[in-house]
Parts: sequence; C-alpha cells; structure tokens
Amino acid sequence: MMRKLLFMLVLSLLTLPVSAQTAATAGGDKRPAGPAASAPARGSHTVRAVQPRTAEEDVRDRINAGTVGLAAGLLEGAPLRFATEISRVVNESGKVHVLPVVTRGPTENVNDLLYLKGIDIAIINSDSLDEYRAQVPEIGKRIVHVMNLFPSELHVFVRPEINSLADLAGKKVNFNTQGTAAAYSGPLIFSRLGIEVEKTFVPHPAALEMMRKGDMAAVVFVTSKPVDAFVKRKWDEGFKFLPVPWSPKLADYYVPASLTPTDYPALVQAGHDIETIAVPTVLVAYNWNPGTPRYDRVTAFVSELFGRLDQLRASGFDPKWRDADPAANVPGLQRLKAAESWQDPQVANANRTGPR
Repeated sequence: MMRKLLFMLVLSLLTLPVSAQTAATAGGDKRPAGPAASAPARGSHTVRAVQPRTAEEDVRDRINAGTVGLAAGLLEGAPLRFATEISRVVNESGKVHVLPVVTRGPTENVNDLLYLKGIDIAIINSDSLDEYRAQVPEIGKRIVHVMNLFPSELHVFVRPEINSLADLAGKKVNFNTQGTAAAYSGPLIFSRLGIEVEKTFVPHPAALEMMRKGDMAAVVFVTSKPVDAFVKRKWDEGFKFLPVPWSPKLADYYVPASLTPTDYPALVQAGHDIETIAVPTVLVAYNWNPGTPRYDRVTAFVSELFGRLDQLRASGFDPKWRDADPAANVPGLQRLKAAESWQDPQVANANRTGPR
C-alpha cells in the first residue's frame, strides 16, 4: 500500500506543467528567455570560476542600455533628415543613443513601430492611423503621441491641359511607390474628394518623365516643401500645381496649407498662393509598460529632445523645426506621459535647459 502511494505521488509530480515565459503585454520588454543553467551532476564538486567583465563588455552594455531605435524614412525624405538632426542633438549628452533607421516612409513606420524589434519611436503621418484602426482596434493604446514635427504638404502637379481636380477623373495619376506617404495619403484624399483616377505607383522621377511626354496626367507628392524636382528642374509653360482647398470632410487628419512663390518661384506667380492641405508628420512612441527598460529609454529620450528644442530651432538645422509643436495633439492618440508636462508652455520653459 505504501509503495503504491509513493508511486502515485512521484507520478503526479512528473506530470505538473512547466511554466512558460509570460508574453509581454503592450509596453512589455519582449526578450527571449536565456538558456537554463544545467545543474551539476549529483555528487559533483565542480566550481566554476566567475570571469571578470571586460571593458569592452561594459561599453557594449552601456550603449545598448541607452539606445532607442527611430524608424525614420527614405533617404531623400524629410523624416530621415529630421531623425538625423534629432540624433545629432540628443546624442550629445551621452545619456541616450538615438539610432535612426532608413525605412520605406512614415506610413510604413506604423508597421515598424508595432512589430519590428528594436524600434521604440517613429516618425509617421497622422492619417496613416486611419487604416490601422480597423486592423488593430487597440492601436490607440499601443502607440502614443510625443510631438508634432512638421506638415507634409500635398502637391498635385499636372500637365497644361489639366485645369482642375475634376479634370483628372479617369486619368493616370501617380502616387509614388507603395509604402510612401503619397501612396497612402494621396488615394485616401482623392477618395474623400470623390475623384476616381487611374492610380499608378511608380517612382516619381520616372512618373515625371512620363508626364512630360504626355503618358501621365499628374503626379502627387506628400512631403515637406520645397521639393527639389520643382525647384531645380525647368518645366515647360503650363505645367502647374492644382489648388486643393481644405474642407470639413478633410478636417479629421489634415490642416490648411499653401504653396507660395517663395517655395516655387518658377511655378507659382507672385501674389497667387496656391491653396492645398497638409498631413501633420508626428513623432510617436511604442507604449512600453512603466518600469521596463524600454519605457525608461523612451522617457530619457523625450527629456533630452524637449530640453534641446532650442538647439534644433537654431540656424544650421532644418527651418521647419520652428513649426515643431510640443503642445499640439493628434486625434485618437493619447499623449506619452513623459511628454505631457511639455503641453503647458510655462512648464516647458521651466523644463527646457536650452543649448548646452
């Protein structure tokens, strides 16, 4: 009887489930479990010496402990330029190491922030959240707003025979390659305006040549003005930008803007600014759980960035840093806690350390 009871006890212990590593919730620091240390054999008296840490290991750990990955954009785009300037200023303190990452653009960066390992912060266009709200209903809890950076203006550039947006109905219009801001925002804006066009998604340099030859009616850019293609290149008479007036049907994601003779002296007549709209380009972060290493890194990053905005607004940096607004909000996104105090200008001035 005793042997039977012992056998049943041993059997029950062997069949207990092994606890798995708990999955990280939104904001958790997802890290794989390390290999389990093997237990010494029964009766073994082996003593393993603890190896002293090397200076190189200390450097590696220090760099990784302060590094935040920043999903930026294409090489020719404004987001990557802004990300580079952010790293140039923030990295000065040695407390944070911002690592800008070349990506397919502000729209694709939502994907990178949600799913790409090593990415903590990203530059996105505000309307890119429109599609993700259907696919990821809790996106407002997983991504948080840090600050507005700059507006990305809509440029609708057309051939001489096109005189209005309505004239583009049924014609070929290029929206750049898939994953770019124009490829996402352009069709969304045209859809809201009720204009059906034949959409193409080829690189803009190729599309501009097609338009010059008459094989394309228009190209749509969504980027920070001025665009080199319209400043450094000579265009035949009649090629022009079309006005796109702001209206209530565009109010949820877009803001009024204009294209001026200062922006494009060869394409915009003096005294005849062209109405258009702009997509706010914003800096966002993954909503890591408080107390995790990744949360602490993002908090340190925000403190360094906001404390050095005066440096970024000085000469030598992109002039659009003067448009960066720490106090602005983005519809549908909550504010990162570390950035909340900067919404109050008086608090922001008190926190700002200025150039160092």
